[in-house]
Amino acid sequence: MRIERKWLTLFSLAVIWFAFPFTIFADEIELTGDSVNIRSGPGTNFDVIGSGNSGDTYELLEEQGDWMRIQFNEEDGWVTSSFTKMAEAEKEEEEEKEDEKVTETSSSSVETITIPFDNTHIRSAPSTDGEIVGFADKGDTFKVIGDQEDWLEVSNDDLSGFVSKGIIKKSPSSSTSTSVFKNKTIVIDAGHGGRDVGAIGSTEVLEKDVTFLTAQELASELTMLGAEVLQTRPEDEYISLSSRVSYANTMETDAFISIHYNSIPEHPDVTGIGTYFYKGKNEVLASYIQSELVKETEATDRGVTHGNFLVLRQSLQPSALLELGFLSNPDKESLLGTVAYQKKLVSGIVNGLGKYFANE
Repeated sequence: MRIERKWLTLFSLAVIWFAFPFTIFADEIELTGDSVNIRSGPGTNFDVIGSGNSGDTYELLEEQGDWMRIQFNEEDGWVTSSFTKMAEAEKEEEEEKEDEKVTETSSSSVETITIPFDNTHIRSAPSTDGEIVGFADKGDTFKVIGDQEDWLEVSNDDLSGFVSKGIIKKSPSSSTSTSVFKNKTIVIDAGHGGRDVGAIGSTEVLEKDVTFLTAQELASELTMLGAEVLQTRPEDEYISLSSRVSYANTMETDAFISIHYNSIPEHPDVTGIGTYFYKGKNEVLASYIQSELVKETEATDRGVTHGNFLVLRQSLQPSALLELGFLSNPDKESLLGTVAYQKKLVSGIVNGLGKYFANE
């Protein structure tokens, strides 16, 4: 009789167990970005097997470095932790809610990017060794779906791949206040042009072409910051030196910036950036620009020097002449043609001008 009661008790407990099961909460993660890739393994070299959007939750099975293994459509999937947060079944403490909001904000703060240069390379892997899968134009926007050291994994309706963080445009407010450029007139002088090709690089790159590239990007950046920008040569044509400086003088210019590149073929190892001024009061402008250029590019600092150049000598307005690198140096010549390095040069000039105007 006691044995029967024992089995009856065990049977009753089993019925209770299955009728009212204990709730066991497994760890879950929640996605904090849209169109997040879910891959077959822990890395960007694995195939994409699907995608998820902000708010989607998945059971967390395993963690490996920056990657999390999840249950996805009845199979294992992997997602980068950059776009996830822990999703708790029950939140017992109100204080934790604020912490989670901070975590979510930081992990999804970069949701889209805007391409700052035409013909920007989009690659198949996060390396310059990766195959170029397409070109993005200036103004194109992409969703950021991954982050790997110096590279962002991006995607839009037309193209997916990796883009270097170095070429992504910073918000103007991150380095220079837009207010200092309001009502400022800046004349940009792209050195040489037309039949005057200027210096010739180690691979026959022409100075006139590189100065024009820099001038165009600088004009675009300054215009975006609110300045009125004028160019002595908006295309590839010959303009005399006196005409350039006369143009700047008649326009009540707040700053005149002449852009050049250097060359010493007999000394191909020479490198660095230098800035020139003529009148003593312009040394401050030259110093601000030189300092910011070196800071942005980490180039050899060739200093600020008095220069008896016509465009400086005859200028009635604050002016500086920039020698932004040596085309005769093969390594530097190849670097000067990249959008990433041109961005650094432009950022240095803009930051220098900003500091000069802020301290006038």
